[in-house]
Amino acid sequence: MSAGTFTPRPGAAPVFRMIAAQTALETRMLLRNGEQLLLTVIIPALLLALFSSVDVVDTGAEEPVDFLAPGVLALAVLSTAFTGQAIATGFDRRYGVLKRLGASPLPRWALLTAKTLSVLVTEVLQVALLTAIAFGLGWSPQGGPFAVAALLLLGTAAFSGLGLLMAGTLKAEVTLAAANLVFLLLLVGGGVIVPLEKFPDAVRPLLELLPISALSHGLREVLQHGAALPWRDVAVLAGWTAAGLGAAARFFRWQ
Repeated sequence: MSAGTFTPRPGAAPVFRMIAAQTALETRMLLRNGEQLLLTVIIPALLLALFSSVDVVDTGAEEPVDFLAPGVLALAVLSTAFTGQAIATGFDRRYGVLKRLGASPLPRWALLTAKTLSVLVTEVLQVALLTAIAFGLGWSPQGGPFAVAALLLLGTAAFSGLGLLMAGTLKAEVTLAAANLVFLLLLVGGGVIVPLEKFPDAVRPLLELLPISALSHGLREVLQHGAALPWRDVAVLAGWTAAGLGAAARFFRWQ
């Protein structure tokens, strides 16, 4: 037997393997959390099915599902990238999980990368489920998939930055309450279910600058009206992305 056959090889695994393992762990933890599943899957699916079948809100479209499906896709991004991530990261920070992971061979930037990839995996599952429900309700999307993917990725970046900013600066209990409150407010005032045209003229310009409004409007322009990439909505989302990620990088506290 050659010398050194059983010589230990201490050291960290390659970064990409650590990121893949942490991504899988984060995704499993998210999918096992009943509260998060309610927020990210069940509520958007119920809203889509209910308001597409019951004539409660005048959406101005021939088929309500044509208006509602893009908005609910935007809501799915909000629920996962912002609300779910803010709550999960806030409690990880409170219980010292982030502090311990920060002392492990996994770099902090790799941990944030893994959390972001976990969000994207969850969103793929959400989009697949909601799209299947929408097709079952008679949805007829128009636009191209690349524009939709670009808007969803940009929306994810914007909401992820805001969620990490909240989780990294507030106490976990405050994050829990604030994230759910923001979710409800944006659900009502972000053009998801109720068209922004229904709101008073005095507040409509402000509502149009919200990231959920830009994402839902942009998706609606592509999927309902067959438009190319809506650059105004892209600009709004890009502004929120820069502000959210920049502030999170500056003020995020690991403990």
